[in-house]
Amino acid sequence: MVLEYIADAFALAALALLVRWLMLRGVRAPAPFPAISISSCVVLAVLATFPVVDRVTLEGRLSHSASTLLGTHVEVDCQTLTGSALDMGRELGYVKWGPRGIPERKTLIKHQQCNDLHSYLDSSKQNPTAAEILAVHVLTHESMHMSGIKVEDVAECDAMQHDTAMAEELGAKPAAAHAMAVTHWLTVYPDMPDGYRSDDCRPGGSLDLHLPDAPWAA
Repeated sequence: MVLEYIADAFALAALALLVRWLMLRGVRAPAPFPAISISSCVVLAVLATFPVVDRVTLEGRLSHSASTLLGTHVEVDCQTLTGSALDMGRELGYVKWGPRGIPERKTLIKHQQCNDLHSYLDSSKQNPTAAEILAVHVLTHESMHMSGIKVEDVAECDAMQHDTAMAEELGAKPAAAHAMAVTHWLTVYPDMPDGYRSDDCRPGGSLDLHLPDAPWAA
């Protein structure tokens, strides 16, 4: 948001310089065109716009993948750098709930996790880093909340079983997507806080969705 204001400010400054030059030109002797000043403002406005365009593009890509996974339109917002500097929360993403317990069809993913998702999208997706694996799972987890699941351990278990599908939606090949889901299940899930783990989240457990690409599927 701050960068958008900065871009607007420089664009308006360039316009103001141009208008001022046009007004003065008819009042007194022709003044030299402020080419350097106007060009500098335009360049700075464009440079400030690049990160904004990049974030909006990323949000569109993530929103499309989450919507495809859920079969309904949802939106993914990425936290801005300014927002992250002011953020004191420890959650990596969240979905707001309405007064009747109905989830919004929108989620906010924290700044670092969006950066990691950006890196994952730009990679071959064959050997994702631990941070990229976690970021993909965060997107899947929040997607489960957007589908209506409120309980954290249920959302977490459902998300693990949909991680393969999410990775494929983000462009990974099936084998690499499944390997990523298995890695999260074996290395991250066992260390999750108690509220995010359930003894029923296992092959044959009550939370087993019996999906063919679940991390424990052959």
